[in-house]
Amino acid sequence: MGVSKQQAIENKRSIVAAAEKLFRERGVAAVGLTELTKAAGFTQGGFYNHFKSKDALVAAVMEKAMEDGAAQLIAGIQASKTSAADPMKRHIEWYLSPDHLTNIEAGCPLTAFAGDVRRLGKEARQSYARGLRWNVDQLANVIDDENPQERRRKAIALFSQMVGSLMLSRAVAEVDPDFADEILKDGRQQLLQAIKA
Repeated sequence: MGVSKQQAIENKRSIVAAAEKLFRERGVAAVGLTELTKAAGFTQGGFYNHFKSKDALVAAVMEKAMEDGAAQLIAGIQASKTSAADPMKRHIEWYLSPDHLTNIEAGCPLTAFAGDVRRLGKEARQSYARGLRWNVDQLANVIDDENPQERRRKAIALFSQMVGSLMLSRAVAEVDPDFADEILKDGRQQLLQAIKA
């Protein structure tokens, strides 16, 4: 008896979800197909019913991660507007928070995959680039400046600093948690001062 179309969709989602979790935690290159299929509860043959290669899976993971990240950013901006808060300020506070530091599994995919992306296949790199450009555009839209080019420049600088601070903090969090906290705190304070200026 064959698998229904709906079950096939669910199976593919399960593989993508398991892969995303492993890729975020350990990096794409560190995760083999055997481990991946086992985590998703499939055989390698079952995997190939859904993806022609690991690169195809990585591209699907990246697309899903970028969509989820976009939904997260939109929700944050909307929540800020609803509560009459500054969306950029709230985004900085969330992005450089201890909660986001430890939430590699569901945090911003642009940070989670930044170290891997240049070594991935073209389709995954294109998804990442589209996601990055879209995030910058959304942040530029909430920056208070009349000049659109200046808003974009500020968005690029602010987001680059947020990603860098979070990546450096995560890099040392296990071996030097006090320094990781210092990086987050000081990065957050500098960025919050920058948006007031």
